[in-house]
Amino acid sequence: MAGHSKFKNIMHRKGAQDKKRSAMFSKLSREITVAAKMGMPDPDMNPRLRLAVNAAKAQSMPKDNIQRAIDKASASDGENYEEVRYEGYGPAGVALIVEALTDNRNRTATNVRTAFSKNGGNLGSEGSVSHGFDRKGLIEYPAGAGDEEKVLEAAIEAGADDVESSEDGHSIWTAAEDLHAVATALEAALGAADSVKLAWKPNITVAIDEAAAGTLLKLVDALDDDDDVQTVWGNYEIPDEIMERLG
Repeated sequence: MAGHSKFKNIMHRKGAQDKKRSAMFSKLSREITVAAKMGMPDPDMNPRLRLAVNAAKAQSMPKDNIQRAIDKASASDGENYEEVRYEGYGPAGVALIVEALTDNRNRTATNVRTAFSKNGGNLGSEGSVSHGFDRKGLIEYPAGAGDEEKVLEAAIEAGADDVESSEDGHSIWTAAEDLHAVATALEAALGAADSVKLAWKPNITVAIDEAAAGTLLKLVDALDDDDDVQTVWGNYEIPDEIMERLG
């Protein structure tokens, strides 16, 4: 159990998903619909749906939007989305995992391949980079949830595996199968989390220079801008001073 780490939020730099609120809501809605279709349409009876609804609430998605997304799961004319994962390498050999929900695999594969090729990357086969990551549960809290000691103590009590705290907030890691139980226990101790999700945690992170970082972030932005792409994970670490210069 670690109390502090310089490990960055490897999903993407903070605030990037706030650029296009409607696009973000669209992605959240798609995940809710898929989760509701795969199980019960009741969040209390469907752990994946509960995570999706909580993620939407954390982004201030209106209740009506959430309910419409759940209702679409039972509509006979609703879209049929499937989960697809792409793996590849970005600039400086950075490993990337791209998670998507799509109703057209050919379209999504073409778009993802194009984003990689235009931004200094190479799309690989499934399994080409995921062996360097662990599938984990990730619970994120803002810095205001408590100081490092308070969050660490709550995480230990809840059964978490690891905690990484910085001035930006707290990242609490769990075994994938323990995510719901740990999140529930933490909510009782610390209040509602900013996000609760399954994540790809790299075994080793790669620090990259400014030139590679600029190209890499263009690649991540291009992927993130695609409607079908839900999340982009990577094993990169960009120093704070470089991030500040890149804006």
